[in-house]
Amino acid sequence: MSIKAPFTDLQIKTQEGGFYHNNSLPIALISKGIMVGLVLWALVFPANANGTLGSFNGLLLEKFNTFYIIIVGIFAIFLFVVAALPQSGKKVMGTAGEAPEFSNFSWFSMMFGAGLGVGLMVFATAEPLGLWGSNPVILQGEVAPKTAASMQSGFRYTFLHYGFHAWAIYVVTGLSLAYYAYTRDMPLTIRSALTPLFGKLMNGFLGHVVDVLGVVATILGVSVTIGFGVSQLIDGLYSISGVEWVMDMSGDTPAPSKVGLIAGLIVIMGMSILSAVSGVGRGVKYLSNLNLVLSLILLLTFVIFGSFFFAMTTYATAIVDYILHFLQLSFGAYGPQSADAFAAALPEAAKPLAADLIGGATNAWGSFDGFKSGLEGAAANLDEATLTAAYAAGTEQRLFSWQSGWTTFYWAWWIAFSPFVGLFLARISKGRTVREFILGCVIAPALVCFAWMTILGGTAVDLELNGDAGGVISAASNTAKLFVTLGQMIDGSLLTGISIMSVVLIMTFLVTSADSGILVMNTIMSGGAQETGIKHRIIWGLILTAVIGTLIVAAGENNPMDALKNAMIIGALPFTMVMGLMVVALTKALYNDGKREKSGVGEAQPAE
Repeated sequence: MSIKAPFTDLQIKTQEGGFYHNNSLPIALISKGIMVGLVLWALVFPANANGTLGSFNGLLLEKFNTFYIIIVGIFAIFLFVVAALPQSGKKVMGTAGEAPEFSNFSWFSMMFGAGLGVGLMVFATAEPLGLWGSNPVILQGEVAPKTAASMQSGFRYTFLHYGFHAWAIYVVTGLSLAYYAYTRDMPLTIRSALTPLFGKLMNGFLGHVVDVLGVVATILGVSVTIGFGVSQLIDGLYSISGVEWVMDMSGDTPAPSKVGLIAGLIVIMGMSILSAVSGVGRGVKYLSNLNLVLSLILLLTFVIFGSFFFAMTTYATAIVDYILHFLQLSFGAYGPQSADAFAAALPEAAKPLAADLIGGATNAWGSFDGFKSGLEGAAANLDEATLTAAYAAGTEQRLFSWQSGWTTFYWAWWIAFSPFVGLFLARISKGRTVREFILGCVIAPALVCFAWMTILGGTAVDLELNGDAGGVISAASNTAKLFVTLGQMIDGSLLTGISIMSVVLIMTFLVTSADSGILVMNTIMSGGAQETGIKHRIIWGLILTAVIGTLIVAAGENNPMDALKNAMIIGALPFTMVMGLMVVALTKALYNDGKREKSGVGEAQPAE
């Protein structure tokens, strides 16, 4: 039986003239319509938008938390299997005998640039500190929080969120795009990755829907990244200048105010749009080089003045621990616990007081001592054994709340960002084998992230663990923790200089992230074209600014990032399903390609 030729006649109709010249009108109008609708909703009905997004996100997490966790585990296992198999691993993403477009050094450097971004600047100290105080091992009562014993599990989950699983999300998208683009000469756009399953249907409305989902996921993922980055930028400016009008001083610790966030957002997005208008987009290359240099200076500051030996010891042990728990971390999903299930698990003496106990017992961010101290009336008079059993009854919900608040948020964030980074990885990997691409783009960047987290985050944990910080780093907001940690390490003019440098680094990361994200949206909208019109970059820059700004304004005063995060998790879900189909499609393509090679037709036509 002959093997059919793969479908490669992907045609994305673009406008021949007018405002949308060389753009797909359906993709452009639907994408912009969704985003403009979100902006108007948040602008006209901010309370309704914030409440609805929060409620829908809560419902979505109850139904799909397990799906998010397991599918990311499948992504990681799938990629390692594909890399390990001789037949699939040796496939070259390009024509036979084609050499890689970039040298190994340049290739790795660009991948590191993709990995060292706003997320690492914000969470390098916040992540290890937060997970040192709360993670599933702590919530199950196996170790006490914020102790030497909780360090191992804290860094286990830190490595999970920035390790092989996380980079596997990017690589599933990147490998799919690169494989079809370079072995079949198909457009470098999302719909190409599903042609083995849907063939010519990708030429029509179904293909438009797939590309629109990629655009929506990207803009929401970039929005959250810029939101966190602007918040850290404001914290940095406050730490340097002491200017209070950009801060909310009403809480226990200062935090960026909405006024400060909007002001910072306008400055950053103005710089990004100016870059697009003036044609200095080529300067992104130089900004990326500057980012790398400044990142190394910041890293060396922590190496010299921080807890480097502590960090390196942690690095080695945490990698081993992460690998040993790899399968459990991949598929260990937790489900929600109903109020009735909690009440049924209580000891008899506590059952009448279930309503008074459930709040503290199911709080993933509290502790047993906090649970006890927060009780009032008859609940506070229960004996120690009954209270211990009541707290244990809420373990299932605590685990679910923690996982949906930490791991699922991260998976949604990485997934929403995957059209952006995946397309970037695909662009720089022409001529590589599938095995090179997977191992190089999953393992190498993850190891850099591990080093960044253990050197910066390990220093923060060590300062708190040995009592030198006195709790001030833990008490700071997530986006301020980096600057507070620096303040505990160094002082004087050196502190001022490093803080200013860090603010500049955050700004350049933000500008390059916004600029690159806008470029990816336009690339998808234009059917895979790598050169896109400036006017559409400006429009998407304005839309991106409006999405971030209105959702910040719509959110509650104490949590200005909540609406953005909720919208991103909701928007990432449909694209997660697209990525699941990408895995199925790529499996089919690689299998059929192997059959073609065995039958001797592999050299005569592109691989499916």
